[in-house]
Order: sequence, then structure tokens, then C-alpha cells
Amino acid sequence: MNLNDKKIAVLIPCYNEELTIAKVINDFKTILPNADIYVYDNNSTDNTYEIAKNSGAIVKKEYVQGKSNVVRSMFSEIEADIYIMTDGDDTYPANSAIDLIIPIIEKNVDMVIGDRLSNGSYTKENRRFCHNLGNNIVKFFVNYIFNGNINEYTYFR
Repeated sequence: MNLNDKKIAVLIPCYNEELTIAKVINDFKTILPNADIYVYDNNSTDNTYEIAKNSGAIVKKEYVQGKSNVVRSMFSEIEADIYIMTDGDDTYPANSAIDLIIPIIEKNVDMVIGDRLSNGSYTKENRRFCHNLGNNIVKFFVNYIFNGNINEYTYFR
């Protein structure tokens, strides 16, 4: 597998991620040195924008509040062969990126979903009321509707 033949874009939607964004960017730069790393700041009130820019990311602002607006802008503005979307809060390990890319190239799948829920670390880190319950409900319905089994890595054709 030769990643140098593919244009890879790492997409990081952000809202107030100044504590972790530099680490996320640097981790992806280490794992995927030829990838373009994009941070879309969604009206952060902290220093996310400046820290991301100083860390070497391509930084843009999305002024319409909401993650869905950020994601829509990213996919309409960025051209790549492979997109990796992660969060700026460092809950997705960058070192799993290669494992996500391999099936796209070798098995010709359209999409691979990484799972941050099964190992329990995300549940421990995220303490918002009912947030983890919501994640599990969404995962249940996606599995039910598409007869899937979202677990460590899930492939879609």
C-alpha cells in the first residue's frame, strides 16, 4: 500500500479545543506526514484557532454554529481521495488512522468507521448527562437499520 499516491485530508471540526488541538494535529502529522490537516473552528471563544494555526494546520472558520454545518462546509470545500474525520478533543487515537485507511485502499470500501466507545475510555472521559446513552442509541439504530455490527472498525461499500 502506497499512501503517497493518495491525497489524504484530516478533517478536524473544533469548538473550544485549545487544551488538546495541538496534540491532535501533531499526532496526525506524525502518523500521516503527507496529509493535509484541516481545522474548522466553529466560533470558539478560546484560542483554538490560533493554536491550530501555529501547529501547522490549515485553519478555517465556520460561523454558522453546529457540527453539522462544519462538516457540510468541510466536505463541500476540501478535495481529497481519502478523508479522515476526527475530533479536536483527542478522543480518537491518531495511530489508528492507518488501520482505517487500509480497507479503503485494499478492499475498495467507501467508508470505514472507527469506534471510540467499545474500549470504555470515551465513556470515562465524557461525563455530559445522557451523552453516552445517546451514542449507544445511535449505534444501536445504525446496526439495526443497516444490519450491521459497528464495533472496532466497520466497513461500508
